[in-house]
Amino acid sequence: MNLRDKLRGLLVRLYARRVEGHLDHAQVPKHIGVIMDGNRRWAKAAGSSTVHGHRAGAEKIEEFLGWCSETEVGVVTLWLLSTDNFDRPQDELGPLLGIIEDVVRTLASDGRWRVHHVGTRDLLPAGMQRTLKEAEEATREVDGILVNVAIGYGGRQEIADAVRSMLLDAQDKGVRMEELAESVDIDMIGRHLYTGAQPDPDLVIRTSGEQRLSGFMLWQTAHSEYYFCDVFWPAFRKVDFLRALRDYAARHRRFGG
Repeated sequence: MNLRDKLRGLLVRLYARRVEGHLDHAQVPKHIGVIMDGNRRWAKAAGSSTVHGHRAGAEKIEEFLGWCSETEVGVVTLWLLSTDNFDRPQDELGPLLGIIEDVVRTLASDGRWRVHHVGTRDLLPAGMQRTLKEAEEATREVDGILVNVAIGYGGRQEIADAVRSMLLDAQDKGVRMEELAESVDIDMIGRHLYTGAQPDPDLVIRTSGEQRLSGFMLWQTAHSEYYFCDVFWPAFRKVDFLRALRDYAARHRRFGG
């Protein structure tokens, strides 16, 4: 590292401390959703492989959760793999699935996070399904941030699965279709989502400069605030995180009103 890089790093750290010092912790979001975008473009810009980009993105996760633990954040949802990602070439998808499985194991063994899977588990390889089940069981009693790992996740698929779950639940209880139709409301559908009784995201962060949700938590983000950051996910820094929190705290949330 040359002198210029050292000075730049020092200035960034000093600026981060300044932003953090002015942060109103009473206005920190309780649930943050993260669309971790840009691993492949980061790798290409660095002249490296796609797999290296995914590994670098995976390594950023625990650092990010560490920043969240320094605030009042209670729930974090990490979008690790979408349903659309299964269309990627096998030479990318195979290593990516292995990297994600390692992420789940690391989160479970850390001791600070309570892991919960959100997504269609049937789409995943049997080994990953076992890893997710073991991670949830091992961290069930952990008193820390609830980390939703969105793997095999699609927003439209979640809503379809919620409706299917609601119909099956009604069938099991012997509820007639006419009765169900009369009783369906927003809260009922919400209870059957992957996130169940969890609070909806207050803030959604997307890295890499893309300004769209791409189907992320379509139901739950109806009143969320969005923060789009130009930085690729592997290069996301604490100062970028603090800027997102500062921007969120400065907004006046109307919840549609």
